[in-house]
Amino acid sequence: MKNLILLIPLLPFLGFLINGLGRKYLSKTLIGIIGSGVILGSFAISVYAFLNLGKFTGEKVISSSARILGNPVLHYYDFIKVGALRIPFAFQIDQLSTLFLLIITGVGFLIHLYSTAYMHEEKQDHFGRYFAYLNLFVFSMLLLVMGANFVIMFIGWEGVGLCSYLLIGYWFKNVDYTKAAKKAFVMNRIGDLGFLLAVFWLIAKLGSVDYSYVLTPGVIDRLSTGDIVGITLLLFLGATGKSAQIPLYTWLPDAMAGPTPVSALIHAATMVTAGIYMIARSNLLFSAAPLTLNVIAIIGVATAFLAATIALRQNDIKKVLAYSTVSQLGYMFLALGTGAYVAAVFHVMTHAFFKALLFLGSGSVIHAVGGQQDIRYMGGLRKKLPVTYTTFLIGCLAIAGIAPFAGFFSKDAILLSAFASNKVLYAVGLLTAAMTAFYMFRLLFITFGGSFRGTEEQAHHIHESPAAMTIPLIILAVLSIVGGFVGIPELFMHGGEKLADYLSPVVASKEIQVEHSTEWILVILTTVIAVVAIIIAWMRYRSYREERKTPLARALENKWYVDEIYDAIIVKPLNKLGAFVNTVIERGTIDALVNGVGKAVNYGGRQMRWLQSGQVGNYVLLMVISMVLLFVLQFFLRK
Repeated sequence: MKNLILLIPLLPFLGFLINGLGRKYLSKTLIGIIGSGVILGSFAISVYAFLNLGKFTGEKVISSSARILGNPVLHYYDFIKVGALRIPFAFQIDQLSTLFLLIITGVGFLIHLYSTAYMHEEKQDHFGRYFAYLNLFVFSMLLLVMGANFVIMFIGWEGVGLCSYLLIGYWFKNVDYTKAAKKAFVMNRIGDLGFLLAVFWLIAKLGSVDYSYVLTPGVIDRLSTGDIVGITLLLFLGATGKSAQIPLYTWLPDAMAGPTPVSALIHAATMVTAGIYMIARSNLLFSAAPLTLNVIAIIGVATAFLAATIALRQNDIKKVLAYSTVSQLGYMFLALGTGAYVAAVFHVMTHAFFKALLFLGSGSVIHAVGGQQDIRYMGGLRKKLPVTYTTFLIGCLAIAGIAPFAGFFSKDAILLSAFASNKVLYAVGLLTAAMTAFYMFRLLFITFGGSFRGTEEQAHHIHESPAAMTIPLIILAVLSIVGGFVGIPELFMHGGEKLADYLSPVVASKEIQVEHSTEWILVILTTVIAVVAIIIAWMRYRSYREERKTPLARALENKWYVDEIYDAIIVKPLNKLGAFVNTVIERGTIDALVNGVGKAVNYGGRQMRWLQSGQVGNYVLLMVISMVLLFVLQFFLRK
């Protein structure tokens, strides 16, 4: 069993090695088969682990309400062993990790399959490089969610950061793309420092980083309130960088520089969900820090609202989806901050379905119109791209929270938790939901409605994408329709909340004390607001006309000038400080001192060489003078 589980991350790693080393020798077809096949193999083993979880953990179900929990940790060897500190290389295969394994490998396989057609025009060696990076990305994410301690999680955490840099800057000859990759790398490192400090803090206080030890009530009670708040805030800083929350969110929209399937992989199934997974995994620790949870909720809802406002006036099809991702991640952190850990994980799952669908759908559109990404030069694609349009519509309905699509149930669970915790958070979350419905259907109507606004050459080449691209779209569309039923609340169906029941051994469920009548009112209110927002979008954008450039609209198009503000208060001052240090301290002081020593030795050598004249008489004279000086010094200075 241990060796079978080890194959889940090992297969993508082998795919990385084979495609990476053989990229100049393997055909594109073989590269695609290997790259996709290893992820499919990991998915098959993940399904087996999901269906046979009790065999791995030794868990026994006594009744529908009682179970004996087993040991989900699979130990392989001691990774670090220094004195009393022992950090094993071990995997934790439990309910939470198996759910994420299914999401990562399942959606990841569909993205790999889609990539075989989308990236087919790339040269052979670059095609192999692309799939090698993609496989390494999935390997790193699997390591992150399977690790049984914070150190193994951190290895995977850094791995996805590295792979995001490689994939965002995949077209490395474009300077803007390499800058976007560098920006993602640097901003993630800021958050990663917080994660690393938290790990050292745990080691200093508890002498261990194993989940099975650290994340238990008895051990957490040994920590002071200050320790718990400090550790959780540092962990949240790490999550802020990886999952793109205020103030470290600006890298994610720039990550659109990478190929569209990469955007789908980063935004839907892997990297950005790492922060949510980490907090959900550490839910016992975070529940002991109410201050941290309040910070998470406020940052989350602020991020959701800010990103939604920016998405209202973006014209790049991928940028709209990027800010949508930032906004939906804010929703997940709102759920975490209000203690609804299961709702956050639920939204991770449904978001993986509809956001991967939307990104791959945008890639199908871009592919059809010859690389154009500005929606103002699209339009009229509904009849020419029927499969892409239908699946994209389903994705929009899901993210807008229209019943019975997947996003409806997960978003409802988050808003219900926010309502029970703080009415202000709920109000902002509800307003954000309305904006989400509006900007997504604005995107849909401008892209697919009306008449085509591109060039005649583009219009002549518009055609539906090949099966390798449309089949993943159809599968994800089906998942976006039915995926929400795993977490359907008791309000709609007796015996619901299957996801909460499944995750209960690992993730604490929040008991929400709300009357059924109140819950019905909230559900109806959310749905009505979303429908009204869609109708407004339809009335405004069913036939495209150029939007007015008001000061507010310009601010939204320029993303509230946040990048410019960061550039003015952080980047430029740091550049000036660096120039000052380089000119005054490095060259003017340190280099001058070092070079001055060398020059002094040189100068002294040049002057002293005149003493070596080669005339013996001079040497004898100098010897006599030296002896006289020695005698004089000895006579007058001797005590």
